[in-house]
Amino acid sequence: QVQLVESGGGLVQPGGSLRLSCAVSGIDFANYSLGWYRQAPGKERDMVARALGNGNTIYADFVKGRFTISKDSVKKMGYLQMNNLHPEDTAVYYCKFTGTYWGQGTQVTVSS
Repeated sequence: QVQLVESGGGLVQPGGSLRLSCAVSGIDFANYSLGWYRQAPGKERDMVARALGNGNTIYADFVKGRFTISKDSVKKMGYLQMNNLHPEDTAVYYCKFTGTYWGQGTQVTVSS
């Protein structure tokens, strides 16, 4: 079956960086979209970034210039490089593949 496993979350100080990874298995990877979403306590799940099947990328305004999404079709991996993290970036980050499949999430906490 299709599985998505996120990793790379943790505690980081404001201004720091983290790189999230999403390992995809059980499905062909090429030409499909992969996205990162986040959900803070008491809030709705928001789109952070998407890498479309045609190679285009979409970013939420609140991460433009700080986060970078990428995919490795050979390794069947998705990545989210997060730089200059702010406390308001604290959330559970989820990977979503083909617009259908979700990972279990990884916690990112930005705090001094």
